[in-house]
Amino acid sequence: MLQVGLSLPRSPGGAAGAFPVAEPAAGEDTGTGREVLGSSPVTIVVTSEADTWDIDTSSCLGCGQFVDWDKMPEPQQPAQIPQDVLSRPPKELKRLAREGCWASSHAGRARLYPRLIQQVSCRLVTPDALVYRDVAGRLFGKPSVSSHPLPEFLEGCPVPTYCLNPHGVTALKKILICVGSLFPDITHCPLLPALAALLLHYSEDEAQCFESVSRLIASNAPHAGYIDQSFLAHQASCMTFGDLANKHCPAAHKLIASAAEDVLEVYSEWLSWLFPGLPFSYAVRVLDVFLLEGQKVLYRIALAVLKQFRLSVTPAGLQGSDIKAELQAFVRNIAEHVTVDKLLERAFGIRLFSRKEIWLLQLANRKALMERGITVVQRRPIFHLAVDMQNFSSSIVTAQEMRLVWSWIPERFSLFPPLLLFSTSEDGCSLQRFYTCCEGYEPTVLLIKTTEGEVCGAFLSSDWSERKKNGATSGFFGTGECFVFTVRPEAERYEWVFIKKPELAKAVPRSRQRSPSPAPESLLGSSRDSRSSSPNHLAVPSPQRRGRLSPFLAIRHFVLPSKTASMFMSGSRDGIVIGKGG
Repeated sequence: MLQVGLSLPRSPGGAAGAFPVAEPAAGEDTGTGREVLGSSPVTIVVTSEADTWDIDTSSCLGCGQFVDWDKMPEPQQPAQIPQDVLSRPPKELKRLAREGCWASSHAGRARLYPRLIQQVSCRLVTPDALVYRDVAGRLFGKPSVSSHPLPEFLEGCPVPTYCLNPHGVTALKKILICVGSLFPDITHCPLLPALAALLLHYSEDEAQCFESVSRLIASNAPHAGYIDQSFLAHQASCMTFGDLANKHCPAAHKLIASAAEDVLEVYSEWLSWLFPGLPFSYAVRVLDVFLLEGQKVLYRIALAVLKQFRLSVTPAGLQGSDIKAELQAFVRNIAEHVTVDKLLERAFGIRLFSRKEIWLLQLANRKALMERGITVVQRRPIFHLAVDMQNFSSSIVTAQEMRLVWSWIPERFSLFPPLLLFSTSEDGCSLQRFYTCCEGYEPTVLLIKTTEGEVCGAFLSSDWSERKKNGATSGFFGTGECFVFTVRPEAERYEWVFIKKPELAKAVPRSRQRSPSPAPESLLGSSRDSRSSSPNHLAVPSPQRRGRLSPFLAIRHFVLPSKTASMFMSGSRDGIVIGKGG
């Protein structure tokens, strides 16, 4: 059977049946009136080689006209794409994409991408290819000579071109300008240029690429967004990544906190590690899974990059260096450290929480940013978001040690400077006085220095006044974000075991489980299993308070036993308890 696929140009004797794609004649419109295609023709090669997926001429004709094939990486092996791939269930499609089923077929991507994006749920009124042709015709006219600037929302955002030829670069600019014209609500969108550029490699024309981008922008799938479209949303995503890195990459997070003055500023560049940081062959594999799984997959892969970066550097080697520049250099040369298949394997080995949990975390971070004055229409921060610890003064910890502690607490709280509520040197050693000074505030950080000079403490997510809810009884309260830590002699954080090992919650036998109660303040059980006695974890969950957007602790999303009440922190006249006994 004859098959048609995109290929690099060949010598006359190297490709049977090669014919060039039509190129603009002299004086014909090339996109800007000045730029033309390179000297290497884009060809469609008709071969008789067996393939498992029938690609007809109508599915790929014209695709590749924007590509400089001298830069395009050659497929390493023939693609093995099932003929019924588009009818496979979503889980099966995800598995195939993760395994790189169509990674070695340019024609496969050219056919699959538009069809996968057509399955994305989006707003009813979404600009399509016909709208693009109309708007582009009015904006650029014929011949297409235009001095239109790129949209203001791309100010400061890199516009990668990957393997696009001059004609493709012009087409990319036109697409971005039309997006700015038809989506006036976008105020900040650093992912958009790279996404449009990658899709353009596999689009038959500008209009098809524009329609694909529009559907991703207009996606309304619950808890599964694709593109942040404001500085507020983007910064909330950066903070969310920081929270995830704090949980899933503790060694890398500790390294960054020790080398950087501002950890949040480092994590604010997480998306650029992938786009445009990764080389094309890696970026397009990320795109394969991104189209099926949304933003959550970007978190996964960026976390895997961060883990790999930690393995490739030594703490001593980072002293005095620019950690942001080191990370960018690492991703540019990532092929020297890990293959794309291994990177994806490690990314999908990271056990993240559900899309809904991550969405709740993003909402909580957005709320914190809005409390700091960030608005939806704002394009850039009008002040420095991170807390300056240089003026911090304490008899217990140094400013550098406090910066590390501050990097451990959830990002939405670390935006605010610490406020001293109680000190034994000023307020005495009365426990009742401690409660009186701390009530009405949440969260709080407790710092303790022993007579031996050791320093430890805890992050406490709930108001100490909650202890009064049970009357004279010493009741337990708090949330799953509570953790204890040491600063000296060694800096270490110890947190809820289910944050690190959520599979423990699902391992409870059915006979010991119960369905969560719909009551917002009902208590759910916690595991006393010996498996949760790891020395680096707090072992107990807690209820979620009414109205609180607290991630990593929404117990109703876990299946937990009910033998004992949830416990994180407790206070009585005799003392305070944080965590679990033993």
